[in-house]
Amino acid sequence: MTMPEALAYRPRSVPLPTRVLARLLIGVALVLARQSPARIQALLRLLRRGARTATYAEAKAARDTVVAVSLTCAARQGCLPRSLATALVCRVHGCWPAWCVGVRRMPPFVAHAWVEAGGAPVDEDYPAGYHRTLFIVR
Repeated sequence: MTMPEALAYRPRSVPLPTRVLARLLIGVALVLARQSPARIQALLRLLRRGARTATYAEAKAARDTVVAVSLTCAARQGCLPRSLATALVCRVHGCWPAWCVGVRRMPPFVAHAWVEAGGAPVDEDYPAGYHRTLFIVR
C-alpha cells in the first residue's frame, strides 16, 4: 500500500544567494549522513565551537530554507540530512541549534534525527517527548 505525500518544494521562494548556499550545505549534509554516528557527532561538536545558541525562529528559518530547496530533505525519510543541513545553515549564520538523534518511545522501532531550539523540537510533526534522545550535540 502506498501513501501519498505532498512535499513543500518551493525553491524559487528562497533568494538565489541563500538557495545556492543552502544547496551547498545540503550536499555536505548528504555526505556527512553516510558517516558513522560517532564521526558525525565528533564533527558537529567541532563545528559548533564558538557559536551562540540558536533561537527557535532562527532554527525554523534555517529548516524552512532547507526544506524549500531540497526534495530529499523535505521527505519524511529525509530526517538525517534535513537535521544536519539545518544545523549547518544555522552555523553559517553564527548560531547552533541542539542536534538530536533518538528513537520512538513506542513500538515499532523508528530512528529519527531533529533539531531543537528553546527546548522544543523545531517544526516537527511529533510532540516533545515522542522520541527518546540517544545523543545530542548542543
